[in-house]
Amino acid sequence: MAPSVESVLAFVFGACIGSFVNVVIHRLPRRESLVAPRSRCPSCRATIAWYDNLPLASWLLLRGRCRQCGGNIDARYPIVELLTGFIAYGLHARWGLSLESLVGFYFACTLLAIAYIDLELGIIPDVLSLSGLVVGLVTSPLLHPEAPLDAIERAVVGALLGGGLLYAVAWTYERATGREGMGGGDIKLLAMIGAFLGWQGVLLTLLLGSLVGSAIGISLMITRGADAKLAIPFGPFLSIGAFVALFWGSAIVSWYLASAGLAA
Repeated sequence: MAPSVESVLAFVFGACIGSFVNVVIHRLPRRESLVAPRSRCPSCRATIAWYDNLPLASWLLLRGRCRQCGGNIDARYPIVELLTGFIAYGLHARWGLSLESLVGFYFACTLLAIAYIDLELGIIPDVLSLSGLVVGLVTSPLLHPEAPLDAIERAVVGALLGGGLLYAVAWTYERATGREGMGGGDIKLLAMIGAFLGWQGVLLTLLLGSLVGSAIGISLMITRGADAKLAIPFGPFLSIGAFVALFWGSAIVSWYLASAGLAA
């Protein structure tokens, strides 16, 4: 069945916001303004015209090169725009035009920016994780007006559990090995995730993130001959786990409880 006009518009909207997410990924950790100057070529620093800055289309038409100098434009730009487009499309398919979709889109875009920044620079900016934590806590009662106090309790418990779990793991690892194994950015990130997804989402995110991270870490150690001290940022894997929990968390938890004979 062909997608509806609203679904197509949701994808286009998401791709357009993806352009701004790219700005956040590049400029925020470098302490540059997010609004000025206009987008520039990373090679020659020439200002990119609006018609060369259209989401997805311009990068494809220019074959990933600057019109002025022919320098390469990172494939991250269309990839992020494509991902945010599909995220908006998926959220619209699930919740339509609603507050749930808007909050979920903000959450997903924040995760995407954090994942790329951590992957590139090994840091998770507090301005993203802590502001996301506040948004998750503030919007929780708005998403569940029929039981606002329960929603707030779920968000607070999720945030405390998320931050507390990783803090305990980091403290135990440092005490046992004498070296830091997890940064404070990961702790704040999982607290933010808990504010949006609750305690069940935290556990699912941590489980999935650990599984994906372990698989990739083992693969890198085998292919590169590295040892267990190989430093791998954990933020991208937590973000992947949170994406899965956002879209399919309820179904996964229900399936698990039914399989374990714990469903009501």
